[in-house]
Amino acid sequence: MDLENLLYQIAQQLDNPKLASLKFLSLDHIPQRKLESIQEPLDFFLTLKEKGMLAKDNLSFLKELLFHSQSLNLLIKFLNVSKEEMAKELQIPGKAQIDPYRVMLFQIFEDVSTEELKAFKFYLNQKISKEKLDHHATLLDIFVEMEKRDMLGKENLDLLKNIFGLVNQSLLKKIKAYEELNEERRMCPERNRDGCSNGEELFKNMTISNSSSRQKSELQTSDNVYRMESKPRGYCLIFNNYNFEKARKEVPKLAHMKDRNGTHIDAEALRKTFHGLHFEVLEFQDHPAKEICDTLEYYRKMDHSDKDCFICCILSHGDKGVIYGIDGQEAAISQLTSYFTGSKCPSLKDKPKIFFIQACQGDNCQKGVAVETDSEQQEAALEPVPPSQKHYIPDDADFLLGMATVNNYVSYRSPLDGTWYIQSLCKELRERCPRDDILTILTEVNKEVSSKDDKKNMGKQMPQPTFTLRKKLYFPLH
Repeated sequence: MDLENLLYQIAQQLDNPKLASLKFLSLDHIPQRKLESIQEPLDFFLTLKEKGMLAKDNLSFLKELLFHSQSLNLLIKFLNVSKEEMAKELQIPGKAQIDPYRVMLFQIFEDVSTEELKAFKFYLNQKISKEKLDHHATLLDIFVEMEKRDMLGKENLDLLKNIFGLVNQSLLKKIKAYEELNEERRMCPERNRDGCSNGEELFKNMTISNSSSRQKSELQTSDNVYRMESKPRGYCLIFNNYNFEKARKEVPKLAHMKDRNGTHIDAEALRKTFHGLHFEVLEFQDHPAKEICDTLEYYRKMDHSDKDCFICCILSHGDKGVIYGIDGQEAAISQLTSYFTGSKCPSLKDKPKIFFIQACQGDNCQKGVAVETDSEQQEAALEPVPPSQKHYIPDDADFLLGMATVNNYVSYRSPLDGTWYIQSLCKELRERCPRDDILTILTEVNKEVSSKDDKKNMGKQMPQPTFTLRKKLYFPLH
């Protein structure tokens, strides 16, 4: 198609937030005053053409804009360039046109949550007028305002670092990586002689600094890795069962079942972790077994076409092959996972479905005062797992089930610190994403949890992941 038709087709796919992203990434090439007057994508493209940055035989800047703004579907559909091809092209000296400084700021914008944005505005309220920090102002808007007031720049990142040191220290890693690599470049000016005139080598180092060589080679072929680019990535449901008074009253054999003190600590850790990984997190408190099933049925019927993943976390008491609702009724784990098979939930077909179950799968171990278990029994002989309960996930592709413990055994929960499994899981996800894939991360969780013990009674715990994944699964931070 000709250039005008191509630009028109792309413009039809750009909403206001995406246009704002493209304008921000173009700030070093188009004056801010000019960009402020642009309200339509076609006007933006016309400005690029006037600046000589867009022509029929020169689409490189447009490609780079779509790549950095995460408009990867447009990059592939209209420009026939994959994410991997674009990343490789930008590593060629002289190719990158968008400064690493602006890429770094945009990546921070992508990673900041709504609550963190509110906190960021709060810390600036004495420095920037209230109308510039209203609820409509995005982080990109604030970055521009800070640059106008000389509060932010390529060599002026102190205020940004100070605020994120209070709001979200993980974002300091991006700023630090930019500063270190920028300093290295300044100290080695001879690198400019090979054509690296606009920071592209610096961008190359920034974009690959958090990836292992193994991951980079795997990402060369998209067939090896699950797509994880949508925003949000998908739904993350958290079923958090604490109050088991109804179970104690209505089910005689569960009369001794305790409330799950400390479970709120796990729920909060999961919420923060998966929100930070760009999932839409929904928490459900104290659900009977039927309501858990009904909720999963509701999400089974939803259209997940614009999502890349589905996660369900269940924090409850349990026994072999089942979890308990707060009413003491059982829900088979195999039933809970089966709602999302390809035939029952077509919009999640070929996408990863992940379940994390924090519940005992057998009899209690004798416990000390400070550590409790998530089992329903006081003490009983171990019994073999019935055949019907051995398979927790469907005979269907793309499932991952992370169990807090293996068959027949308890899992441990501290009323003050949460469970060994969930706390370790969240810690490893925070520290290892996006460098490691999920199975590597769960192996580290196994290692960490199995090294713990109930000091008083020497009780141990061994988590167990089961999966039918067909590709590597990474959780990007941007």
